[in-house]
Amino acid sequence: MSSRLEFDDIHCALRESVDGWAKAFLEPGAAERDENHRFDAELYRQLDTELGLMNITLPEAYGGSGLDLAATVISIESLSACDPGMAMSYLSQELLFSHQLYFTWLNEGIGRMPGRHGDILRQKSLAGMAMTEPDAGTDVFGMKTRASEDSDGFVLNGVKQWITNGTNGRYFLVYARTGDNRRDLSLFLVEADREGFVRSSCAEKMGMRSSETGILTFVNCHIPADALVGKLHEGVKPMIRNLAAERLGLAAQSVGIAGRCVSVMRDYVQQRTAFGRPIAEFGQIQHMIARCYAEYHAMRSMLYDTVWSMIEGAPDASLNADATKLFCAHAAEEISRCAIQALGANGYSNAYPVSRLHRDAVLLSIGGGTDEALEKNISRLLTKSRA
Repeated sequence: MSSRLEFDDIHCALRESVDGWAKAFLEPGAAERDENHRFDAELYRQLDTELGLMNITLPEAYGGSGLDLAATVISIESLSACDPGMAMSYLSQELLFSHQLYFTWLNEGIGRMPGRHGDILRQKSLAGMAMTEPDAGTDVFGMKTRASEDSDGFVLNGVKQWITNGTNGRYFLVYARTGDNRRDLSLFLVEADREGFVRSSCAEKMGMRSSETGILTFVNCHIPADALVGKLHEGVKPMIRNLAAERLGLAAQSVGIAGRCVSVMRDYVQQRTAFGRPIAEFGQIQHMIARCYAEYHAMRSMLYDTVWSMIEGAPDASLNADATKLFCAHAAEEISRCAIQALGANGYSNAYPVSRLHRDAVLLSIGGGTDEALEKNISRLLTKSRA
């Protein structure tokens, strides 16, 4: 490979297809969905029926396209340029549910996936992953949700919070404590219609409003033995493995937001005049645009370099995924803020998408690993690698 930033014909066609669909169908109602905190289920289904994006990294036998992680990242970036909330719902289903469910069985090497799990994947129903709890976010080992074994399966008790697709998803991968040791966590596939599974909405959010976020409560919720995904007490392995993929998905959202903001800012400053000339001719504006474009270009280069390194199995892929999300999330927030400044009152209003995109960008420094947690991880891994 001469350059890790080169894309093959399939990747290029995918980007063109998703870009075109997003501009034609996702963008027109994005502001309304944001204002009304509305998830559009019919529009979301078109991600599969019109674009074929669901199960994109899975084999055809499971309704997938057999493509690589780069295809998922490209899709998320393109969707995020128009509606990051819709992209977040897609990220949750694609990376946190489908990708994680299939590749956990593939990588654990403990036999074939249960037929029921395969059938669920082929359904492509809206789904998500439940890890965060009211008192356990960054400290995942502090989770209190427990799955106790009984004669024919497990009984779940606990609460999960801030779960993407939580109020409307049909299936969830749920992490729960199964032993007394801090790392005795296991992963379970749970249907939302199980008795003892109760869900409700979270408080209204600052951004990502077109993606529904819920609270999942389990009260003596019985799940069958084959609900276990992978090995008992060894859920940390798939968790860590999939966190890197999730963080690249979130970095892709950052890149999509940043690219759109640079584009809006560039077009606006050429049309807006002050003192008899376009504001693009003023040094302060030129400085802002140049810095934002350079930062956006660095974000995108870093993202896809890390994606290719993960596909190729590079030993530092997880470290670089953390660094990529850290850098890209901060840059997206900074670039979207600059876009608001460049557009002035128009940027602060809802007349242009930059204020909405800025609110969406703020989440990316929090979800999927806070900036502070990533800084700790990166420092620890770098120190360990030099020891």
